[in-house]
Amino acid sequence: MTEDRDLVVGVENGLATVLLNRPKALNALTHEMCVELHGHLTAWAADPSVRALVIEGAGEKAFCAGGDIRKLYDEGRAGGRYPYDFYYDEYRLNALVKHFPKPYIALIDGIVMGGGVGVSVHGSHRIVTDRTLFAMPETGIGLFPDVGGSYFLPRCPGQVGMFLGLTGARLKAADAIYAGIGSVFVPSDRLPDLKESLAAEAESATPDIDAVIANFAADPGAASLPDHQAEIDACFGLGSVEEILSALRKAGTDWATAQADTIETKSPTSLKVAYRQIRNGAELDIDECMRMEWRMVNRIIAGHDFYEGTRAVVIDKDQKPAWQPKRLADVSAADVDAYFAPLADGDLPLD
Repeated sequence: MTEDRDLVVGVENGLATVLLNRPKALNALTHEMCVELHGHLTAWAADPSVRALVIEGAGEKAFCAGGDIRKLYDEGRAGGRYPYDFYYDEYRLNALVKHFPKPYIALIDGIVMGGGVGVSVHGSHRIVTDRTLFAMPETGIGLFPDVGGSYFLPRCPGQVGMFLGLTGARLKAADAIYAGIGSVFVPSDRLPDLKESLAAEAESATPDIDAVIANFAADPGAASLPDHQAEIDACFGLGSVEEILSALRKAGTDWATAQADTIETKSPTSLKVAYRQIRNGAELDIDECMRMEWRMVNRIIAGHDFYEGTRAVVIDKDQKPAWQPKRLADVSAADVDAYFAPLADGDLPLD
């Protein structure tokens, strides 16, 4: 292993290990990391000596905070190929994680957003800790909840996925488990022991990964989402973003008003595109979802709001994006349809 690499990998006694190693950048994914990890997963899936995989992030702040948004912004504004190449290989990686045929154990310790969700939530075992902070905040930068959000968000309880996708709400461990993002809670200070036990178990020809993880599982405490489930379902189950906003305003509770206020700061185009995406994804498998998202992101890269949202939130940090168009009413059904239309170069090829 080379410790100064962005992606540190190894295999020992049946256990493959992956370290996302950009702690100063909150382990944000680069295109090169996506390509390399895809290659390793393909090889490990076919290697009978590899019996399980553990993926984690370097440092104590983040598992992975997403893609390298600044580079995507700079390259996209300059008309470069990088954004297309990045999303092409990232989405192929997301599908491969879902299809990985062996235990895929993501230690989601710290911040996990965007691209970090894509290399964790699709795995078979998703360990959350007292430091976990999950969010899909893409509508706030003119994007949409991608990396397979089309697949996992509609499969959250009730309308929780629509709520998460439109608002970008942040979840800690208990709520992440309730939503199905995480599968097991393990205190962060127990992770070294968990990894050691997993390594020992992987030496077996038929390792019982579930039993090892169960030995470390703990109570994450009470989730807050169940307290709002009825309100979430009543409001976020409606037929359009406009109807959702109206219902939240009419509900009049402090919680509902806060959600409406949050939604109204997001890109109107992204909100409508994300709404359609999440509704569509409920009927699609993971591969179909990734092909749909590839169509969508091609239009995002060629558009306006992603660059304006990234400028306002990440670059200048003035939090004052000038969305085009500014109002939900000005985003037509035809405008939304265009994001889902077939691409001239065909659909995303998957393994």
